[in-house]
Amino acid sequence: MAASSTSLFLVFSSLLIFSSLLYVSDADYSAPIMKGLSWDYHHKTCHKLEKIVRKHLKKVFKEDVGQAAGLLRLHFHDCFVQGCDGSVLLDGSHGGPSEQTAPPNQSLRKQAFIIIEDLRNLIHKECGRVVSCADIVALAARDAVHLSGGPDYDVPLGRKDGLTFATQNATLANLPAPTSNATTILSALATKNLNPTDVVALSGGHTIGVSHCSSFTPRLYPTQDPTMEKTFARGLKEVCPTNTTDATTVMDIYSPIKFDNKYYVDLINRQGLFTSDQDLYTHKETKPIVESFAHDEKLFFEKFVQAMIKMGQLEVLTGGKGEIRAHCSIRNPDNKGYFSYLAEDEDQYDLESKAELR
Repeated sequence: MAASSTSLFLVFSSLLIFSSLLYVSDADYSAPIMKGLSWDYHHKTCHKLEKIVRKHLKKVFKEDVGQAAGLLRLHFHDCFVQGCDGSVLLDGSHGGPSEQTAPPNQSLRKQAFIIIEDLRNLIHKECGRVVSCADIVALAARDAVHLSGGPDYDVPLGRKDGLTFATQNATLANLPAPTSNATTILSALATKNLNPTDVVALSGGHTIGVSHCSSFTPRLYPTQDPTMEKTFARGLKEVCPTNTTDATTVMDIYSPIKFDNKYYVDLINRQGLFTSDQDLYTHKETKPIVESFAHDEKLFFEKFVQAMIKMGQLEVLTGGKGEIRAHCSIRNPDNKGYFSYLAEDEDQYDLESKAELR
């Protein structure tokens, strides 16, 4: 186990060194940007923002590679439910159970929430309370991708944090289960203006990270899914010998800590972990997209960036809507320590107002 951990650390360290040499996507300034967002939103109010995020996350990922996947998944789960408003970060201290208690979110890494709060603290110390938690989540997801070997890209910023979280029913309704087939996923995400190419590209986020047995054992027990490659299935049964085993396994057997296109190679080889993964190679509309990404990593990176920028603008709050939280897990009106920020915020108010008007 120690040798394995050392090997993973060395591989990831090399990714941090050489990731800047990989394909880098320039910002698509022709892409439609929601009113209130901009590519350089915090340039005047917090010009060190992206350096602070990247520097801190380099340290985090050197200590624990898995946090990259956790931060990427956090962004997905925030945006798909009630839009990219940081609502998934809120605790349940007001208005009942939070989004975090809904079944799809219970497997989100607890450390991911801590990392976002640590980043907020660093950023607000440097710049004042001018950057929302929702913007920090989007930037952390981008750096999770890039520092794992994936594309670098600019993120349109200017989101405000939401004042409410979604109900558990709304959370369940907006996060397709890993047992969903491609038709279900395509229909669900079409309502969010994401096309089949976007869906297949965003699914490529499963190229890093791990999954709990409960998310895929329905494909093993009581009857094995015939679309699953037999050797792959035997390996999964060793990790999850029963349908109640509480264990985890990597989502991409080729390169589990590197953001690349091997996830799509897995699908072609019938080694996709979830039904929602493997069925992308069965469905007639998504199969050719999977094949194109498996054969052309640069194309996958390009389409992934486009899909992330599109997803990152789902139902965003801007301008006078929402707030910039003084603590990511608590609405400002519920935060007893919030009022201690107000005196300091008076000096930042003009800067924030200027950013809104640009």
